[in-house]
Amino acid sequence: MGNEFTAFPRATEGRGANRRLRRSGRAPGVVYGGSTSPQPIELDHNALMHALRNEAFHSSILTLKLDGQTQQVLLRDVQMHPFKREILHVDFQRVDANRRIHMKVPLHFINGENSPAVKLSGAIISHVATDLDVWCLPKDLPSFIEIDLSELTLNQSIHVSNLKLPAGVTAVTHGGTDPVVATAVIPKMVVEEVAEVAAETVEGEAVAAEGEAAVAAGPGGEKAPEKGSEKGAEKAAEKGAERGGKKEEKK
Repeated sequence: MGNEFTAFPRATEGRGANRRLRRSGRAPGVVYGGSTSPQPIELDHNALMHALRNEAFHSSILTLKLDGQTQQVLLRDVQMHPFKREILHVDFQRVDANRRIHMKVPLHFINGENSPAVKLSGAIISHVATDLDVWCLPKDLPSFIEIDLSELTLNQSIHVSNLKLPAGVTAVTHGGTDPVVATAVIPKMVVEEVAEVAAETVEGEAVAAEGEAAVAAGPGGEKAPEKGSEKGAEKAAEKGAERGGKKEEKK
């Protein structure tokens, strides 16, 4: 099951009927939209589960075969069981070739490892958005939008307005905003480690300076005289004379 798949009309509806349908290996669904009434359908569960792993199945125009006829549809909703790998219900919307559609298209990021932010600055590139809301005719709907990151520098961001969209495709934003889709930053952990190393270096220099000052100080906290200096010799002689005078007075 690629972009073309087969469904079968579903004759019974209701919670009990859907449970029995799922036990038989089928998944219940519905096709709606356009000028035709909604049509309950059923699909092969395993084939549908496999198709849902394909990114294009979620964002491309699909061809639905039903009762020997084909129609263009979009996947609009998938309800999954809370903890089982089981599809509870699936919704498809008919497509009118002459009416614009609103879809989410996946973003594909390339060349991030070659950007100056990564190669020169050691930054990481954060993919802020993984898809983009677009507005276009069905024939112009892209399967994905490619974003080249090769020129991204440190602390630079790519906004929706910077994207090169295919012809006929318009990005949908809200409130006049220009959302960021990717940005290059230094990881917070690395920044904190650099700050810690810088703080330890400053602290180590301060301790070393205190040690040098302590070595230069005398026993009583006074600065020791320099060896070979005249001032040092004079101070030593004065202290010696004072001690001798005190001894004579005691006698």
